[in-house]
Amino acid sequence: MSTMPPLAAVADERSTHLDRALVAAFLENIPDKVFFKDRASRFIAVSRSIARNFHGATAAQIIGRTDFDFFSPVHARPAYDDEQRIIRTGQPILNKVEKETWPDGHVTWSQTSKMPLRDAGGEIVGTFGLSKDITATREMELELETAHQALVAASRLAGMAEIATGVLHNVDNVLNSLNVSASVIDSSLRQSKAESLAKLAALLREHQADLGGFLVDDVKGRRVPELLDSLTRHARDERDHLAREIASLQKNIDHIKEIVFLQQDYAAMRGVLEPLDAATLMEDSLRMNSGALLRHAVDVAREFQSVPAILGERAKILQILVNLIRNAKYACDETGLPGKLVTLRIAPAATSGRVHLIVADNGVGIPAENLTRIFRHGFTTRAHGHGFGLHSAANAAKEMKGSLTVQSAGPGQGATFTLELPAAL
Repeated sequence: MSTMPPLAAVADERSTHLDRALVAAFLENIPDKVFFKDRASRFIAVSRSIARNFHGATAAQIIGRTDFDFFSPVHARPAYDDEQRIIRTGQPILNKVEKETWPDGHVTWSQTSKMPLRDAGGEIVGTFGLSKDITATREMELELETAHQALVAASRLAGMAEIATGVLHNVDNVLNSLNVSASVIDSSLRQSKAESLAKLAALLREHQADLGGFLVDDVKGRRVPELLDSLTRHARDERDHLAREIASLQKNIDHIKEIVFLQQDYAAMRGVLEPLDAATLMEDSLRMNSGALLRHAVDVAREFQSVPAILGERAKILQILVNLIRNAKYACDETGLPGKLVTLRIAPAATSGRVHLIVADNGVGIPAENLTRIFRHGFTTRAHGHGFGLHSAANAAKEMKGSLTVQSAGPGQGATFTLELPAAL
């Protein structure tokens, strides 16, 4: 009688081995922190990223312990309470921002999702979750909030609270794009092939006594040139990608500096008028909104005619255009319909020596009764709007001997904002 195991048993065993291998590979390589806990909130499995985060502890040293062994009670207690609530109710906690206080007093921030862990019978046997480090973004937000408060306080002392509010509104616009670039750079660095290069170097050192023979006769050695070529291409692409994002990041930081400087200089209103290229201003303003436009699936069309250079203040024009593009994005998004489109136009004005910079959208439109009120301070139709952006933009246009106007055929018909500025003749 044959002693071979049934084919079904062999298939099940192979499937089990594959499942374990996949889980092990996942926990070993995922950059975010992944954890599994039992009903007592003790770790039963963790990703390598968690081990690195816990001061270099190994996974074996973490298994069987709890958050109380690694964090101060200020963080460990609420985390434990959340997990026990999930075990009792079966309801997950998604995208919760957590302040993590460590025993030495330093603080980090994470965005965490936790879910019930169930066995094959559906019984809850613990929890599992994924945590993403957002310390850099959170610290940036807190620093910006501090800067906001300081600017508002200083402006009020100078009797300029209205101007300060408009400036801060524009800083918020730019910060969204800055955060997108920072996240892209962080993601690229996490996925870098630098570790593969280190492994290749170690392999070559291992065979340095007979490097020529290894490269010619060994299967792995013969693949070294191919691997080097692949790593070179990846490094070049990675360098170019990061360079583009860093350039975008720097551009946004420079614009924030310009806005802050503008706030400091507002009392005397001493601005430098200079000839400026209309298309460059449009493209820079578009880049500062690119992250939000992409997230909300808003397409952009360009209709740029040849026009003379504009005479104006670069920072003020950028503030106006950034606001207009941002508002157009909101108007398109509020329709809830596909085919969202923002059109940017550059054209000569009917009056000689003037240039039009136009931002049009196919969004929710503007009722006739609001067309005369939309540039007033504090007027807004958005639930969470402040009514400062367009008011500030209209004032900035006047200060440069220009104007900002709006047209709309009514609700559902979109809107067109026209910034008219003098040409640098």
